Amino acid sequence: MDIATFLGIIVAVSAVGGSYLMEGGRFEAIFLTAPILIVMGGTLGATTITTSIDTVKQIPHYFKVALWTKSYPLTATIDRIVRLAEKARKEGILGLETDLKEIEHYFLRKAIRLVIDGTDTAALREILETEMVYTEERHKHGIIFFQKAGGFAPTMGILGTVLGLIHTLSNTSDASRMAAHIAAAFIATLWGVGTANLFFLPISDKLRLRHEEEMAHLELITEGVLALQSGENPRYIRTRLLSFIAPHHRFHEDD
Repeated sequence: MDIATFLGIIVAVSAVGGSYLMEGGRFEAIFLTAPILIVMGGTLGATTITTSIDTVKQIPHYFKVALWTKSYPLTATIDRIVRLAEKARKEGILGLETDLKEIEHYFLRKAIRLVIDGTDTAALREILETEMVYTEERHKHGIIFFQKAGGFAPTMGILGTVLGLIHTLSNTSDASRMAAHIAAAFIATLWGVGTANLFFLPISDKLRLRHEEEMAHLELITEGVLALQSGENPRYIRTRLLSFIAPHHRFHEDD
């Protein structure tokens, strides 16, 4: 569970909802079926037009990534690469064969397998960088989906408000009731702006953060494995890879 995401949502919704209640508002006044349907259904439909059905099917996965994925343990990855480098210097590259089954991360396992298979340095870098490029392309689908949803939602809210006003002004002759119907018409705008700024856009930015964290992790693995393949000193490899980490997180800098 990502505490920052849940805490941010709770704080934002509580601040907006709490302020509304403090001013004498009632939640039942804003939870109206028609405005919610216009905004959520319209936003989902418009966003789906801009992408593929495969991306839409991945929406639950994107939520999981944004809400539950933890940050990558860069220090643990550095430790693993350094240990592999130490073993390679003692037993040779082929000695890493027995460690493959213990490597959980797919990218690191693939990189070590390529090293064991004797892939030359240029080809190894090209293969790993190609993997990173296509990983980045896959990540962009989710980021762009929620970013576009954040753009469509306010517009759908305005559309719902306009439809509500048209209906109100064309069917209400009682001036005392007209004010209440006009206020209800603006509920769609509330939902459009609210969902865009409290949900869709924050989720898009969280997915972008997750993407940047993973890409940094893959770059670290790439540089570490290439250094391992070149037979560089494990201590030098550690020092080099620690540059990927903020200084106050470099637990092994003085080892």
